[in-house]
Amino acid sequence: MPAQRDPWFDNAKMALVTLVVLGHSWTLLPESRLHAHLYDFLYAWHVPAFVLVTGYLSRSFSYERHRLWQLVRTVAVPYLLFECALALFRVHVGGERLEDLFTDPHWPMWYLAALFFWRLLGPLFQRIPGAVPVAVATSLVAGLYAVDTLDLARVLGLLPFFVAGLLATPEQLARLRSRGAQAAGVLVLAGIWLATTWTDRWASTEWLYYRARYDELAVGDVEAFVIRAVVLAVGALGALAFLALVPRTGGWFSRMGAWTLVVYLFHGFAVLGAEYAEYPRWTADQGGLALLVTSAAAVGLALLLAWRPLATLLHHLVDPLGSAQRSVDRAVDVAVAEAETAVISEAIAGAALAAPGSAGQDPVPGR
Repeated sequence: MPAQRDPWFDNAKMALVTLVVLGHSWTLLPESRLHAHLYDFLYAWHVPAFVLVTGYLSRSFSYERHRLWQLVRTVAVPYLLFECALALFRVHVGGERLEDLFTDPHWPMWYLAALFFWRLLGPLFQRIPGAVPVAVATSLVAGLYAVDTLDLARVLGLLPFFVAGLLATPEQLARLRSRGAQAAGVLVLAGIWLATTWTDRWASTEWLYYRARYDELAVGDVEAFVIRAVVLAVGALGALAFLALVPRTGGWFSRMGAWTLVVYLFHGFAVLGAEYAEYPRWTADQGGLALLVTSAAAVGLALLLAWRPLATLLHHLVDPLGSAQRSVDRAVDVAVAEAETAVISEAIAGAALAAPGSAGQDPVPGR
C-alpha cells in the first residue's frame, strides 16, 4: 500500500516551485529598485527552503540497488533529456551558443545535477556526527575552490540546507505548527524584506546563488567566510519561516504538489520563449503593470503545468523509463488477469459437466 502523502509538504513543494517560476519570470522585467528588491528577497530564502524540503524527503534513500536505479531513472535521465531539449531550444529558437553541454548545467538544470549528488551524499551524512556543522564548514571552504563542472559550487554551497532537512525529524518540524512559530515566521520574513533593501550595499545578489568562487567576487577570504555564513543563516531562518506559514490542510493545491518536477522542467521553455518573442521590450514601458502581468502569468503557468490532465501527459516525458515500465506492468497484469479468468471459466465449465443432471448423464443412477 503506497504511503499517504503529507499535504503540508505537497503545499510547500507546490508553493516553492511556483516561486521558482515567478523568480525566473522576473528576469524578463526591466531593471528597477523594486524589481531588484523583490528578486533579492525571494532568492535569500526560497532556494534554501526548496533544498531543505528536498533533504527531508530524501531521508529514505539508501545504496540499495532499487534506490540507485530510481535515482538514475528519476534524476539522471531527466537531466540528460532536458539538458538536450533546452539546449536545442536555445540554439535553434533563441539563436544562442552553448558550451560544455552536460558538464556545465544550463539554467534550471543545475538543480537536478545537485540533487543527484546530494542524494548520493545523504547516507554518508546521516552517519557523520555533527553533520550539519560539517556541511556548513564544507560550504564555507567550497567557495575557495569549487568549480562550475556539474555545478559543484552550488552542490557544496547549499549542502547545509540539504543536510539539515535530511536530519530533521517529524517531531522537530511539528514545532513549526505552533502559533508562536507562525508569528515568528512573519517577523523573520519581514526582517529579510527589510534587510534585502540594502543587498547590493552589503554584498551583491551573486552571493545568493552560491555558485561563484570568492575570488570572483573581489573580497578577501575572511570577509567571504563572514558573508557566506550570514547568507546561510538568513537562508535557514527564511526557510523555517516559510515552512511555519505553509498550510497543513489538503486540497486542490496540495494535490498539485505531486507534479512539481513537471513544472520545474517545462516552465523554462515558456520563460525563454517569452524572451525570444521580445516580451522584455513590452515590459520596458509598462511600469507596475508589467510586474503584475508577468507575476500573474508565472503563477498561472505553474498551475497549468501542475494541472493533473496536462501534468500526467508531460510526466511521460519526464520519466520515460518509468512510464515504459508501468505500461509493461499493466500489460502483464492484464495478461495474468485474463489467464486467471480463463482458468476459472474452464474450472466452472468442468464442474458443471461433472455435476449430476448435466447434459449426457443419467440423473437417476440404476435406471
